[in-house]
Amino acid sequence: MGMSVGMSGDVAQVARPTAPWIATQTVTLLKQRGHAWLLQGPSGLGQYELALALVRAWLCDAPTEAGACNTCTSCHAIDVRSHTDFCILMPETVMIELGWPLGEKAQADIDDKKRKPSKEIRIDAMRDAVEFAQRTAGRGKGKAMLVYPAERMNHITANALLKTLEEPPGDLKFVLASEAAHQLLPTIRSRCLTHTLTWPQESESLAWMAEQGVKKADAEPLLRAAGGRPADALSFANSGRNPADWQAFPKAMAKGDVSAVSNWLPADLLDAQQKLCHDLMASKSGATPRFFKPADLPTAIPSYTALAAWHKTLSATARTVEHPFNAGLMLEALVSGAQRAMLTNAKR
Repeated sequence: MGMSVGMSGDVAQVARPTAPWIATQTVTLLKQRGHAWLLQGPSGLGQYELALALVRAWLCDAPTEAGACNTCTSCHAIDVRSHTDFCILMPETVMIELGWPLGEKAQADIDDKKRKPSKEIRIDAMRDAVEFAQRTAGRGKGKAMLVYPAERMNHITANALLKTLEEPPGDLKFVLASEAAHQLLPTIRSRCLTHTLTWPQESESLAWMAEQGVKKADAEPLLRAAGGRPADALSFANSGRNPADWQAFPKAMAKGDVSAVSNWLPADLLDAQQKLCHDLMASKSGATPRFFKPADLPTAIPSYTALAAWHKTLSATARTVEHPFNAGLMLEALVSGAQRAMLTNAKR
């Protein structure tokens, strides 16, 4: 169930102060009319945070030009995940991660180990959302529906949303937030106003990371590891991984050192190898690496042919990396593949 109804206050998550680039975009979007927004862009730029900021302002009892007041009954209800006029649609895995309650049946099924939390937005949740859309607003400020990540709707769930999105009953507003908007049905995209998330300045991102408690010495390599995406950089910091390990990563792969990544998840290792492959290609062509400092990269760069073959292998692996394989064996296979690729026709 995608509703935020019925959650007790002991699991409330009071929002952090809004990042400045999110606050600026919130002001801009609130000045525009429209009942449905599609927020798009790569991960780590704050699609979810911006979507939630819009919902808070739409439902707020005393909104300002800057957004929600953050002190009224409505804002508090969102903080404690119990706003009766707010429906949130997410994969169950994302809802759990972000502290949103599952429906009673879904929670019971997972607690009883009948199934694992879904990584897609389930049709059951979508049906509940459509039913929510038909209700009368309880607080007189209209209703709001947030879908994130919107690309996790399959064709069945997306089509179930389509009619409600086309002809929303009453004062219902939508915000769909996506990190892969090209995967959405064209009919979904065409019924929304589109906003592409803006990239913050590096100085802005570093200052925000410092406010979140990230050490200054760690913030720069973490931001580089995330490709300049501050939310991803903060997630990296909160994962407990050492920035020094990131800087040592390229040469560890060239040596085939599995111990350097023994506590990593296969998906994290694959992501890091894709970034390394990108930077080796950039360095080979004389461009500036994006994710690592030039000094972090091995002095012996593989051939273009070897790098292209490695990139193709990594892309194929990405389609199955979250399957329940033996994690240790998968780490060994990924490291072995990286070492082979990095030593193939390498020249100083």
